[in-house]
Amino acid sequence: MPTADELSVFTRLATLTPDELGTLAAAAHEVSFSAGHRLIEEGRPADRCWLIRSGLILLDAQVPGRGDVVIQTLGGGDLLGWSWLVPPYRWHFGAVAAEPVEAVEFDSAALTELVDADPRFGRALTLTLFEALLERLQSTRARLLDLYRNPAETPALYPPRLTAERGGR
Repeated sequence: MPTADELSVFTRLATLTPDELGTLAAAAHEVSFSAGHRLIEEGRPADRCWLIRSGLILLDAQVPGRGDVVIQTLGGGDLLGWSWLVPPYRWHFGAVAAEPVEAVEFDSAALTELVDADPRFGRALTLTLFEALLERLQSTRARLLDLYRNPAETPALYPPRLTAERGGR
């Protein structure tokens, strides 16, 4: 089981107090996965989440006629597994280790018990997870904007610079 001090090195958990980190550590244990190991299978029950220490994990989605399509890569410091937070508690994506992975695994039932027992801890944990989720959403948004932009268009955010020849000073 990792200690509160060991969890404190994760930037993602920086807003949690030492006591909150200790509470979180009570629901955690160290795990490792070899390259090619499938951690999450889309549609199956979601009963855990991970804080990645090292290695790479590929998030994928099942696409009819194409199989599993990689949609994002996660690495050290990233969180994996949100689906345990919201009914029906089923994985919305898949995940496979692209290389050997070291992680801290949290049992969702244990986390739920801790959150129910201590609403202050529950709020702190929820805010931490929500912040990470918003960052992931913004990253996805940026990738989608890049994917669907017309290469012939000049982005409106970056107008051409004025030069002396074009009427600038």
